[in-house]
Amino acid sequence: MTGVQDQPDSDQLVTARSSLGTRVFVAVAVVVVVFGVIFSTRFGEDPSLVPSPLIGTQMREVVVPLLETDGVVALHEGRGDILVINFWASWCLPCRSEHPALVAAAAEFAEVDVRFIGVLSQDSQRAGIGFLDELGRGEPFTYAWDNRSRAALAFGTLGLPETFFVDRDGIIAAKITGPVTADLLVSTINELLLGRSVGEIKTGDVQNRG
Repeated sequence: MTGVQDQPDSDQLVTARSSLGTRVFVAVAVVVVVFGVIFSTRFGEDPSLVPSPLIGTQMREVVVPLLETDGVVALHEGRGDILVINFWASWCLPCRSEHPALVAAAAEFAEVDVRFIGVLSQDSQRAGIGFLDELGRGEPFTYAWDNRSRAALAFGTLGLPETFFVDRDGIIAAKITGPVTADLLVSTINELLLGRSVGEIKTGDVQNRG
């Protein structure tokens, strides 16, 4: 017995350090991958892709002024009809592109129990009327002015344009985020006339003023 422990040689030290370094590298890599997945699936997700929580719920009571005449319109008082409620503004470029489709759809369903309501949002009354003077009005079509953002808050709009579809029982059955097309309007309304719920459809990005 010498009382002196054997010392590891240099090759053993290198091997041990290499093994430890490999384990640390692997552990760090796993952590990076896990956090990358979490980030990409949750924090990096476009919030506009999240389905509207209003789909399948009863529409809230909302009363807003008419755009061009005195008086108000109660958006919720359409029980028995299919309601198409479109949020728009004069400065919104996608709103301009979708306007002919809304006008055409209103005319196509004029003889059916379908009501079209255009809600001017984030805009002045004068600018909204000028928009309709330039591009034309749907017939039949009700135009309202959300001057206090009551309707936007009730529907939880993310931007413009957005279109909500309410069934005969007052249930929000569909939503289109982004500009609508004539074909999409017709197919969505037909689904509701058949008593079906459509859910949310995203056709493009929405805009907000400022």
